[in-house]
Amino acid sequence: MLPVGKIPPEKLRELVFNRLGAGGERVIIGADLGVDAAAIDFGETVLVASTDPITGAGEGIGFYAVHVNANDVATFGARPKWFLVSILLPGNSDEAILSGIMEELHRSAAKLGVAIVGGHTEVTPGLDRPIVVGTMLGEVPRGKLVTSNGSKPGDAIILTKWAGLEGTSIIAGERAEELERAFGREFVERARKFIEMISVVEDALTANEVGVHAMHDPTEGGIANGLHEMADAAGLGFRVHLERIPIREETLGICRFYGLNPLALISSGALMIAAPRDGVDEILNALGEKGINASVIGEFVEDPGVRVIVENGEERPLERPESDELWKVV
Repeated sequence: MLPVGKIPPEKLRELVFNRLGAGGERVIIGADLGVDAAAIDFGETVLVASTDPITGAGEGIGFYAVHVNANDVATFGARPKWFLVSILLPGNSDEAILSGIMEELHRSAAKLGVAIVGGHTEVTPGLDRPIVVGTMLGEVPRGKLVTSNGSKPGDAIILTKWAGLEGTSIIAGERAEELERAFGREFVERARKFIEMISVVEDALTANEVGVHAMHDPTEGGIANGLHEMADAAGLGFRVHLERIPIREETLGICRFYGLNPLALISSGALMIAAPRDGVDEILNALGEKGINASVIGEFVEDPGVRVIVENGEERPLERPESDELWKVV
């Protein structure tokens, strides 16, 4: 049986990546480990495309669908522009559910200047909650395209915002009553509002203007899986420091309450950046001017077998999560 969540890398190689059709002459970047979007040659510009489903959220599902897909496009240095969406509704759905999802999609896309240009909508037997699958398209000048495999040995790893933002928001929404009894209503409301920080479009476009080697949006499997995915794409290892990874108190509290690892909790809203050491200060300053906090949490190393986290001066392997911590609660 396959595990819940993302398909393991070895199974992607065995079952997926050897069945990718034909006619890819204009594909600059295609499907691969650690690659969340495709880049297609359009002459002076590059079309960047990404697709992702929203399966673990009920509240805010339209909001998540737009921003999660926009984030993947932005990590390639492209500005998101066009969105297609498939909405699958459970059998007991009424018009209000569809109207609510569409309103979220509309508001979120409008905020980013994105047009919703097509999709599909249906009631699907067997579902117990809505599922929304989005595809985002964006453009970037050819010279500003950022590749997912561009990280280099010695590059600093920069993390914007905080780990576990999306997972914290989802859990706070789905388990609100239980968490209010444990932590109080104000705590839960703060955690739920983390959804407002989920976009990394500004983070990515700002960093790319300065100059980066690679960027990645750590979604399912959180920061831990995101580090492995970036390292996979570049054939590198990494060394990160636990005390440098920023985590909000609300995330830590919820993770302690449910026995979760915050580093393996879905983390849309944070952006991982691989940058040359001599450009780090300029990137941090540019992000700071936009009100985006960022921290250097470690570095990439040449040996792909070295994938460690440093805690209290001691190194230990940072294991790849088998599935996202969210699934233990939602």
